[in-house]
Amino acid sequence: MLLEYICKERTANGTMPKNPVAVKTIVTTDLVKAIAAKYGVELIEVLTGFKFIGEQIGFLEQKGEQDRYIFGFEESYGYLAGSYVRDKDAVVASMLICEMAAFYRSQGISLVQARAKMYADYGFYCNKLETFQFEGESGMKKMDAIMDKLRTDYPKAIAGSRVIGMADYKLSEKSDFVTGEKTVLTLPKSNVITLYLENNASIVIRPSGTEPKIKLYYTTVGTSVEDAAAKQAEYSADFTKIVG
Repeated sequence: MLLEYICKERTANGTMPKNPVAVKTIVTTDLVKAIAAKYGVELIEVLTGFKFIGEQIGFLEQKGEQDRYIFGFEESYGYLAGSYVRDKDAVVASMLICEMAAFYRSQGISLVQARAKMYADYGFYCNKLETFQFEGESGMKKMDAIMDKLRTDYPKAIAGSRVIGMADYKLSEKSDFVTGEKTVLTLPKSNVITLYLENNASIVIRPSGTEPKIKLYYTTVGTSVEDAAAKQAEYSADFTKIVG
């Protein structure tokens, strides 16, 4: 909602920079892609961790283009709307949320109603994180085994939806199973896998770097909020059999 608000109002006020840039992590909602496409914003995806968002601002700064940066955020509630710091900025984010709420209220709608309109415009997205504990040395080995199996024997379908592609950030490779094409990923190597399903759905699988957990990030798109949530539940029930 913040990205759309920033894009919409900066465009309306004539303050949108030329070739604007937004940054998100690979586990953050893909709804951002639709918003960025509408407003002509270059979307950069980075690995999990706000330091990688700050790094992108640094790259722009090296080229004297830091003003192109308009917003960056991650799945775990971190937001940054200016290029003057390199970490989450809760103060400015809180002010932006209040400003956005006041703006929509001036139009006679609440934030909940504004969100409903956003879903109607871009699609009904459901994003959910699930975690699985693997304690002890045997737990670490099991996590490694799960990731290795996904790389060598990925599921061909999940809850009846075909798996049409996979990104392996450890191998720096993205595969399109429909066309057979492969592309090189330019992000740093990381033990993360994304499975792409039909109907714009995806599952990101990532062992935690600080806890004995595997994290699953689901994205589904439906005809309504309830439909998207139901699809996520179906994928979860099936895919959990692999990591449970």
